[in-house]
Amino acid sequence: MVSQARLVEIFSSIQGESELIGHRQIFLRFLGCNLRCDYCDTPETLSSSQSLPLCRIERTPGCGDFEYRENPLSLGDVREAVARLNQVCHHSVALTGGEPLLQADSIIALLPALRDLGLRVYLETNGSLPDRLDWVLEGIDIIGMDVKLPSVAGESAENLLERHQEFLARARCKELFVKIVVGDATPDAELEAAVRMVAEVDPALPITLQPVTPRGPAVYPPSGSRLLEMQALAQRHADTVRVIPQTHHLMGLL
Repeated sequence: MVSQARLVEIFSSIQGESELIGHRQIFLRFLGCNLRCDYCDTPETLSSSQSLPLCRIERTPGCGDFEYRENPLSLGDVREAVARLNQVCHHSVALTGGEPLLQADSIIALLPALRDLGLRVYLETNGSLPDRLDWVLEGIDIIGMDVKLPSVAGESAENLLERHQEFLARARCKELFVKIVVGDATPDAELEAAVRMVAEVDPALPITLQPVTPRGPAVYPPSGSRLLEMQALAQRHADTVRVIPQTHHLMGLL
């Protein structure tokens, strides 16, 4: 069994996106991603373990007093870090990245320790690895899946709708919701195809449209009036569609 995990950071903060917005979580940010989204706000996750030899770990929840450990971390070190941060009440532990399912074997080994600490487990994923989901699904409580649109995510997000749909179909047995990042260049046809795909799995799945946070000159968020148009379009097919920006950045949090 795998006894290590490659991580960027472990810290306590407020969830700033989608359905769990406002909840306090312990974040495990996994190293590595199989996509290259133009708007990526965690480019450090794209590094290799050789180019990111250290993981930073918050010592006191929410205080930003980080220490550094060598990558990969032992699962014992990860458990110890989570237990220390869990001295204040947390809604859940968030497995995020990057794409955490690239290290599904490490997640499988880590899940019992997270359970022993009394924490629910939230998986935040790009929804492109449905086979890997099967490995960890039994131990996951909540899943937030991103639908990646090429208009904002770039070439690596092309032709993902079929894999997204398969992923959602496998994840339906859990508490599940969907986030779609949209930009000013997102066409109606692209958005509608994504929402219809979700609705074919289950029209009751909650969808959040998230205006992209600008990362350089490549992508820009839609105007307010355009977001209203996008929401109206999505509501033709899905029961619940909300528009929520990344709020943790507004609060100056990680």
